Amino acid sequence: MLEALKPQPQDKILQLIAMFREDQRADKIDLGVGVYKDPTGLTPVMRAVKAAERKLWETETTKTYTGLAGEPAYNAAMARLILAGSVPADRIASVATPGGTGAIRQALELIRMASPEAKVWLSNPTWPNHPSIIRYLGMPMAEYRYFDAASGGVDFAGMMADLARVAKGDVVLLHGCCHNPTGANLTAAEWAQVCDAMEARGAIPMIDLAYQGFGDGLEADAAATRMVAARFPEVLIAASCSKNFGIYRERTGVLIALSKDAGQKAITQGNLNFLNRQNYSFPPDHGARVVTMIVEDDALRADWMAELEEVRQNMLGLRQALADALRAETNSDRFDFVARHRGMFSRLGLTEAQVTRLREEHGIYMVGDSRINIAGLNARTVPVLARAVASIL
Repeated sequence: MLEALKPQPQDKILQLIAMFREDQRADKIDLGVGVYKDPTGLTPVMRAVKAAERKLWETETTKTYTGLAGEPAYNAAMARLILAGSVPADRIASVATPGGTGAIRQALELIRMASPEAKVWLSNPTWPNHPSIIRYLGMPMAEYRYFDAASGGVDFAGMMADLARVAKGDVVLLHGCCHNPTGANLTAAEWAQVCDAMEARGAIPMIDLAYQGFGDGLEADAAATRMVAARFPEVLIAASCSKNFGIYRERTGVLIALSKDAGQKAITQGNLNFLNRQNYSFPPDHGARVVTMIVEDDALRADWMAELEEVRQNMLGLRQALADALRAETNSDRFDFVARHRGMFSRLGLTEAQVTRLREEHGIYMVGDSRINIAGLNARTVPVLARAVASIL
């Protein structure tokens, strides 16, 4: 049987990680992998997470299974964090998932179960795992224009023109904040127009919310998701705790499915439970329990929010420093958009050949489309990157 298997294409980011590890240069710089790093290059355990884990270790009395949907307290805490009462609780069905990727997968499985003919529309570009999972599931897929490489901003006119082609019942996948891989975000006014377009076409919104708190703040980053939730009878929201709680390896996510009323919510919840059972039965609990403890404890929540704000401000500072350094080195405003972007990522607009030169000549590693992880930089490496970029232009 196994001899019939064919080699699968390697994940480009995982390939990049392997290449970086094999590079013997002491001054190499990793801007590829999508994890937050502090100025020392460490991905730290947040203070509130440490405190919650210590408390959990002291008080936990069992490791028995949790429920198929995860612990109700976790699901409720995530609904409050993301939606903040923007929709009635009796419309909210949810399940804990292994990370944000697990939430995306379960959302797509739910779409395929409910409406196999529904086409899923993705931004161009988007996180590579979006189209990969959709192709694996054999679902129809299309793209809408999103990024304007010339300006480093959103191609909003192109996006709206493409959304006008969406059919009734299609799903439009949107990044709730901190667009990956570009860092370019819609304004509040543009979000409202996108909602108008989706309503006019009878589309179903699906939101990937992986970076709440990394862009303009915990509440501001959820504003678009709350707007969509309040306007549409059906919405899917896949959220991750990997970044904003710094618990990448705990695989802590949630899928929220909003239904038009309480009766439909009960059916939706049953189907979400069923999908969890078919895939992994009971979701992982450690990270979810830690998140719940932090969100429900005033002191822990305050400390978490303060540290999350430190993380956000660090990335904003790095963005401005890099934009300034690139302006000085290139004697142009070509890269000023870096300071306007939000979240961990920006696309620099370099060619694949230029990205290769940065890696081979300067030991600077980034994804082939020139996506960089801003948090991979620090005060020492910002000018190094700026000089290297100027040298290969």
